[in-house]
Amino acid sequence: MSSTGRRPGLQPMSNINVVPYIDVMLVLLVIFMITAPLMNPGQVDLPSIGKSLTPPVNPVEVIIRKDGALAMRDLARGGIEVPVSRDELLVQLKSKQKRNADQPVVISADKSVRYEEVIKVMDMLQQQQIRKVGLLVRSR
Repeated sequence: MSSTGRRPGLQPMSNINVVPYIDVMLVLLVIFMITAPLMNPGQVDLPSIGKSLTPPVNPVEVIIRKDGALAMRDLARGGIEVPVSRDELLVQLKSKQKRNADQPVVISADKSVRYEEVIKVMDMLQQQQIRKVGLLVRSR
């Protein structure tokens, strides 16, 4: 025997056996896979109010006819169609926007009107800082 008290040929084991750790991880994975669908997601209970403080604003409709003429229909005031020029349209929309900054404007054009005419009207409205501009379409 040697002086250290060990048998010759035996050396200390310097590697780790990871098989038990892999087994434990697989068992945990199976447990999480089984329990995850059973858990209910958190529900957020939002407060409710009786009525909105501000009533919804009816949009102003800008109508572009086949011949390119403009008309305006104020849905808040009965929805009567009034022929207007471009300058009159801008003056009336600016006065409505002074009363209500979030006044929506929708553009309705005949389907035979050129796309360029619609874009010109949209550009004219955007240059006057009218923020809420939309297009009106008919559903099938």
